[in-house]
Amino acid sequence: MATVRDIIRKKGGEVFSIPPEATVFDALKMMADNNVGALLVMTGGKVEGILSERDCIRRVDLHGRNSRETKVREIMTSKVLYAQASQSLEECVAIMIDKNIRHLPVFENEELIGLISARDALNEMVDQQKFVISQLEHYITGGGR
Repeated sequence: MATVRDIIRKKGGEVFSIPPEATVFDALKMMADNNVGALLVMTGGKVEGILSERDCIRRVDLHGRNSRETKVREIMTSKVLYAQASQSLEECVAIMIDKNIRHLPVFENEELIGLISARDALNEMVDQQKFVISQLEHYITGGGR
């Protein structure tokens, strides 16, 4: 059973973050430049919130705000759900589905080690399925004799 730590090891632990005082425009630019769908909002190494592309659309554009003037702190999600590195992939997927979220910061003890997305989880699940299928095909065809 894969843990979230396994996913972070595969994809790398790079986490993109932005301060709460930054503009939403700056956040969107950072997301686009780094091809990510969410940023952690951090002050001095502490997670203050999370901001996704979805937040920007729903809380800026749909409310007639301007992304160049609106601050990240005004629209970020402050209550951040997270995963522990030792949690199973299945547990994290269940959290994502239950809470309708697409990104989970990952902590080991109290240290931030990465951020996983629903896409990361799906890719890992597909890789696991491919491995199982390969092993079963090998077993059925007698490849081990």
